[in-house]
Amino acid sequence: MLQKFQDHLLNNFQFLNNKKLLLATSGGIDSMVMVHLFQQLNYKIAIAHCNFQLRGVESFEDQNFIQDYAAANNVAVFITQFDTVAFADDYKLSTQVAARELRYNWFYELLDTKKYDYIVTAHHADDNLETFLINLSRGTGLDGLTGIPEQNEKIIRPLLEFSQQEIENYAAINTIQWREDSSNASDKYLRNKIRHHLIPIFKEINPNFLSSFQKTQNYLQEAADMVEDATIMIYQQVAKQEEENIKFDLKQLKKLPNYKSYLYRWLHEFGFTAWNDIYDLVNNQSGKQVFSSEFRLLKDREFLILSPLDLEKKIQEYFIEKDQKVVNIPLKLSFHNVAALSSVSNKTIFVDSNKLQFPLTLRSWNKGDQFQPFGMNGKSKKISKLFKDEKLSLLDKENTWLLCSNNTIVWIVGLRQDERFKIENTTRNILKIQLEE
Repeated sequence: MLQKFQDHLLNNFQFLNNKKLLLATSGGIDSMVMVHLFQQLNYKIAIAHCNFQLRGVESFEDQNFIQDYAAANNVAVFITQFDTVAFADDYKLSTQVAARELRYNWFYELLDTKKYDYIVTAHHADDNLETFLINLSRGTGLDGLTGIPEQNEKIIRPLLEFSQQEIENYAAINTIQWREDSSNASDKYLRNKIRHHLIPIFKEINPNFLSSFQKTQNYLQEAADMVEDATIMIYQQVAKQEEENIKFDLKQLKKLPNYKSYLYRWLHEFGFTAWNDIYDLVNNQSGKQVFSSEFRLLKDREFLILSPLDLEKKIQEYFIEKDQKVVNIPLKLSFHNVAALSSVSNKTIFVDSNKLQFPLTLRSWNKGDQFQPFGMNGKSKKISKLFKDEKLSLLDKENTWLLCSNNTIVWIVGLRQDERFKIENTTRNILKIQLEE
């Protein structure tokens, strides 16, 4: 496998030579084999391990295992711990989505602060098959059937060509130590059900099922590439950019026998979901329009015009003095000094009052505003992106307020606290801020 892996890197990832690589390492067999392979080929690597604290003592045993391995093998290591369950509860996310968001935000922070070039994960061919079947079971388009990409910006997945069996054989031959995740045995998650019960049936029917699947997925990827090429070429014939607007020529569009598919490919990234309404616009009278959270599609004679909604508004601002306990306008907030943290929610936050500069301000949000989401370790995010993630309506956006300290966002009220004002071990004065009904 080592020679095959080296050839694979040479043929497909030559740009990794002399780069600093951050290997996402759980301690399981896949990631430990990945670390071993890169070590054998003398790449510049470091290990990054997340302790999500989801399996009690096991999670800390995994962390200790990684730390001991790194020390014994003279490999740089970065460790972090997340209260994943609390984060998922606070922001109404599934545990898996919360873990993914925490993990990748931390990885990208390490790239920036520690000057690494790429994140490398240990996804392999069987993972790809499972993802394909998950997407298929839920209903998906062509993009959902093409699998996990080998590269997604700074994320590299060089083991996708290799099967779980190849990885297990390599681990056995090289006596690689690894940790078994007890949750892998549970059928609580859909992925495990597919792994334990569905895939073995396919492999019983066809012992070479994984190889056959990889061939099929290559064909699907080629088809997806052709669709993308056609989409771009037809777009150039039908669409025209005019300042912030895009105009689609209906005369040209109607010549296409499958124009609905093209409209979907062009517009889905703008957040539209009412597809039947969009398709009806083609033959509707002028003036009809369909909205997404941030864009409008308007029928104007012989054109469909895509334009951003004007979400900017006159900024209103209210001041809050240090000794003020209650604010009633534009919404009701209460401020209390407390000795310890209690229940945290979207409507209640706790901040280090020594980090605040008074008077605080309460203002409407403005396009371009950014903050550092709580739990993200300094990664900035546009508020407009948060709104998109939360699927807020235009009305909800217009009614969102920002609590600020010296022009720095403390809290997107009712949605998300900023990381920079959080309680730390050194905090002496805790301020509880609550959004009242």
